[in-house]
Amino acid sequence: MKEYTNYILDFAKTILQIPSPSGFTKDVINHLKKIVDSYDYKNYLTKKGNLIIEIEGKTDYTLGVSGHVDTLGAMIRSINGDGTLKFTPIGGPIWPTLDGEYCTIRARNGSLYTGTFLSTSPATHVFKDASTKQRNPENMIIRIDEIVSSKDDVLKLGIAPGDFVFFDPKTTITKSGFIKSRFLDDKISVAIIFGLLKQIHDLSIKPKYNIKVIISTYEEVGHGASFIPSVDELIAVDMGCIGEDLSCTEHQVSICCKDSSGPYDFDIINTLVDISKKNKIDFATDIYPYYGSDVSAAYRGGSDIKGALIGPGVHASHGMERTHVLAIENTFELLLNYIK
Repeated sequence: MKEYTNYILDFAKTILQIPSPSGFTKDVINHLKKIVDSYDYKNYLTKKGNLIIEIEGKTDYTLGVSGHVDTLGAMIRSINGDGTLKFTPIGGPIWPTLDGEYCTIRARNGSLYTGTFLSTSPATHVFKDASTKQRNPENMIIRIDEIVSSKDDVLKLGIAPGDFVFFDPKTTITKSGFIKSRFLDDKISVAIIFGLLKQIHDLSIKPKYNIKVIISTYEEVGHGASFIPSVDELIAVDMGCIGEDLSCTEHQVSICCKDSSGPYDFDIINTLVDISKKNKIDFATDIYPYYGSDVSAAYRGGSDIKGALIGPGVHASHGMERTHVLAIENTFELLLNYIK
């Protein structure tokens, strides 16, 4: 397992550094496609930009496995008269965690400019409400690291409304086995899926079912896998939730029984639980009250499938997220045993 754990961690570090907010995922998808091509798996891109990978199994039954590579982010909404930038969110980040965070603005011509998200009352020595002002897009700006003092100065750089803004992921792996980064939701799961693809390739494993891996590109805005190729069931591999009255920890694989889109398939959940118990995989079953997955999108898109949702336990979702190598290994082992 250690070989594949190291592969997954290295893979995750690489893709976490490739910006991919919903709507701008072509760079990371191209990176993933090159890797899939090197394994000689049949694959193609949908018009929407999702990457589909196909592996032949022992039966006619087709299992879909999805992970989303799109992340949270922002777009330039407008340019203020003093040369600071207003922005609109992509997805739902926890805004107070972004106050003071570094970012990169990508102009439409491809030029990159660094900046910082800040409150509009950013200085204790100047603003009485510096500590109390609510942090949200209405009360925050981007300070660009260029000598600008007017809207015209910014426009001359090529920056305009509609340009993407990338958050710095700040990825760190600790000696104790924790992975800290923005966008573990869901790039850590994509790395786990690619670890699985590598093992299938390396060991010439013939899966029990035909497998169609779906790497989706619009999950964070609600329609990632809303249209999918023909499968009999779909397992979304996405982050497991931690906190409140939930059972999951950062060391476990979470098996979600119900989220905001309703219950997941009873029989698949039972199978996942049985496999976990039989193989001594550390797991938890949970309910996610404020969550939707690629399976949720597929259901809403009209897909006639069975669906399930699993993933490594991730703390502080949509903020400064953290998981542990044990959660990665438990998720990998559950997926591997399920397809075998």
